[in-house]
Amino acid sequence: MPNITSTSDFLLLEFSDIRELRILHFFVFFTIYLIAVTGNLLIILAVALEHHLHTPMYFFLMNLAILDLGSVSVMLPKAMANSLLNSRSISYAGCVAQVFCLLLSTGANFSILTVMAHDRYVAICNPLQYEAIMHRGACIQMAAGAWIAGILNGMLHAGGTFAITFCSNMIDQFFCEIPQILKLACSDMYLEVGMIMLSSSLAIGGFIFIIVSYVQIFRAVLRIPSVHGQKKALSTCLPHLIVVSLLIFTGIITYVRPRSYSSSELNVLFAIMYSIVPPMLNPFIYSMRNKEIKTALLKLSDLKHISKLIAS
Repeated sequence: MPNITSTSDFLLLEFSDIRELRILHFFVFFTIYLIAVTGNLLIILAVALEHHLHTPMYFFLMNLAILDLGSVSVMLPKAMANSLLNSRSISYAGCVAQVFCLLLSTGANFSILTVMAHDRYVAICNPLQYEAIMHRGACIQMAAGAWIAGILNGMLHAGGTFAITFCSNMIDQFFCEIPQILKLACSDMYLEVGMIMLSSSLAIGGFIFIIVSYVQIFRAVLRIPSVHGQKKALSTCLPHLIVVSLLIFTGIITYVRPRSYSSSELNVLFAIMYSIVPPMLNPFIYSMRNKEIKTALLKLSDLKHISKLIAS
C-alpha cells in the first residue's frame, strides 16, 4: 500500500449524503454543544464568584468543568462545520490537536475524578482531619498534578500515534480518535499500542482506588444515625461514581476491544458515550441534587448580586 504520511489532511466519517440529514446532524451537535458549554460555564462562574463555594470539592469541580469545556470545544465545532458545509476534511495539524486535547482532557479528567473521590473519603471518613489534609496548598498541588498528568498523556499519545506511517487518510470516526487512526497504519505501532495498554492499566488502577474509597465511604455513611445525613453524603458521592463508571468503561471498551467487534455505528456510539455525554451531563449530575450549587446559580441570575461579587 502507498505511504501517504505526508498527506496534508485526513477525511473524517461522513454521516449522510442527504442535505436534510446533514442539517439535522448539525443541529443535534449544536444543541449538545450549547448545553455542555452553558452548563460548564455556569459551574465555573458559580464556583469562582461565590465565596462560600471556595472549598476543595467545588475547586475540583471547577477544574472538571474547565476540562469538559475544552474537550467538547475541540471536537464538536469541527463536526458541526463539516455537517453544515458537506465536508469531511480535517488538517493534519488539526487532527494532531484533536488527539492531544482529547487525551489531555481524558487523562486530567480522570485524575481530577480520582482526587475528588479522595476528597469525599477524607470529608466523610476523617472529618476532624479534613482541613489539615485538604488544605489550600494540597488542593492546588493535586489539581496541578492532574493537569500535568493530562498534558503528558496527551503528548505521549499524540507523539506515538503520529510517528506511525499511514497508508490511508480516511478515518472511520467523526473526529480524530486513536483506535481509528491506528487502523490506517502500515508500519509497526507497538509504541502506541503499549501506551494504550499502560494508560488502560493506570485507569483501571485509579478506578480500583475510587471503588475502595467508596466502599469505605458507604460503610461510614451507614453508621450515620441521621437519615438526612446519609442522604446528603450519598448525594455528593453517587453522581461522582456514575460519571467515573461511564468514563472508564466506555473509554476502555473503545480503546482495547478487538477490531473484529468494531463497526462504524458502535464506534460512533462509544465515542459519544465517553467523549461527549460526560461533559454534557456533568453540570446536571453535580448540580441537580446540590442545594449550594442551585443557590449560587440562582444568585447568578441577579445582576446586582454579580456586580457586587465582581466589585469585591
